Amino acid sequence: MVKPSNITTIKLDKETKSRLDKLKIHEKESYDEILQKILYILNLCKSGSNEAKARLIAIDKAKALNQIKKQLKSS
Repeated sequence: MVKPSNITTIKLDKETKSRLDKLKIHEKESYDEILQKILYILNLCKSGSNEAKARLIAIDKAKALNQIKKQLKSS
């Protein structure tokens, strides 16, 4: 968790916020966590690693699993 003294505010276009929301694995995931994942994957891409693609696939799978769980709870 980020210390309150290390928190800052940034302005985002509504479309950017919407795109970040689509990357959330779970509803309570913070924008900081999403941006950290994006930066991590970007660094992997720079090194030419297939690990970046694998990480993106894992995120997609986790997202899909959480959506299924959410649907089952609402049933």
